[in-house]
Amino acid sequence: MRTAVRPLAALALPLAAVLALSACGEDAAAGTAADDAGTVSFTWDRNVNAADEDADPELEETTVEVRKNPESIVVFDMASLDTIGALGGEVAGAPLDSVPDYLEKYLADDAFNAGTLFEADLIEVEAQQPDLIVIGGRSSALYDELSEIAPTVDLSLRGTYLENLERNATFLGEVLGAEDEAAAAIAEIADGLEEARAVTADAGTGLGLMVSGGQLSAMAPAGEGTDARGARGGLIYDAFGVQPVVDDIKAATHGEPVSFEFLLETNPDHLWVVDRDAATGEAGAQAAEAVLDNEIVKQTKAAQAGQIVYLDPVAWYVVFGGIDTTKIMIDDVLQIAG
Repeated sequence: MRTAVRPLAALALPLAAVLALSACGEDAAAGTAADDAGTVSFTWDRNVNAADEDADPELEETTVEVRKNPESIVVFDMASLDTIGALGGEVAGAPLDSVPDYLEKYLADDAFNAGTLFEADLIEVEAQQPDLIVIGGRSSALYDELSEIAPTVDLSLRGTYLENLERNATFLGEVLGAEDEAAAAIAEIADGLEEARAVTADAGTGLGLMVSGGQLSAMAPAGEGTDARGARGGLIYDAFGVQPVVDDIKAATHGEPVSFEFLLETNPDHLWVVDRDAATGEAGAQAAEAVLDNEIVKQTKAAQAGQIVYLDPVAWYVVFGGIDTTKIMIDDVLQIAG
C-alpha cells in the first residue's frame, strides 16, 4: 500500500481524538475505559434479537469488563482476528474453516476449532476456558450462550467504516497493551483511505457489482440506518468515495439483481467487482471474470477502457473491517491510479 505522509483526512477522526477516546472512556453507543484493576470496559448497543433475522432490532446497552493482556482469546469475527493479530496478539480458538489463508499466521500453533461463524462448539470453547471471546457480524447471535462462558464483546460494524475500525482497534489495543500500535495503524489507514478517495474523486462514475452463481447484483451506498449487509455492499462508495453511476441504485435496479443490459444502459466508467463464490469457496462456480466475458459487457465504457476492477473477494465480502484487510482494500482501489 502507498504510504505517503500527510495529515489525517477530514473523513478520519483526528488522531488526538482517537487517543482521547482510548484514554477517557466510552460514548453512548460504544467505547472503552480502562480502570486501575487491569481491566478494560467496552459498551455497545447489543441487538438482543440478533438470532431472528426477520425481527426488528431491539437494542440494549451492554457493558462488559475485559481482563487486560488475556492469555486466551477466542474469536468468531474475522475482522477482529485480523486486528488482534496485526496488533501483536494471538488467537487461541476460532472457526478454523473460515479463517482466510492470510490470517492463519495470527492463530496459535495449537489453535482449536471453536465451531462455525454461526454456531459455536460450546463444549470445546468452555473446556478451553478463554479469558475473552469476540463476536461480530454473522456471529452476533451467539452472545447469550458465549457470555455464560467468558466475557464476550460484539465488535460488529457500527457507524462509518473508519469510525468502526478506530473504535475496535482502540479497544483491542488497550486489551493487548498495544495502544501505540493501534494509534499508528489507525493513522496509516486513515492516510491510505485519503489517498484512495483522492484517486476515485477523479475516476468518474462507478458501479459495485456482486457476481454469484452466474448472476449479477448491483451494490448501493449504505445510507442511514442500514444493516451490516448493506454497509458491506456500500463500502466502495461510502468508505472509498466512488461516485455511483445513478443517484439511487436501489431504485434504478428495482432491488439488487441486475442484467447485463443494465451495465450497458448505465455505462459506468468503472465496474468494481466482488466474486462472491470465490469468497465463499463455492465448488464448481464460474469465475466472475468469465461471467462478465460477453458481448454486452464488452460494449461498456468500463470494459473498453480496461476499467473492470476485480476486488479481493475475501477481503471485501468476508473479513472487511480489520487492519490488514483494510490495507488490502486500499491497494485494490489504488489499482486505478496507474
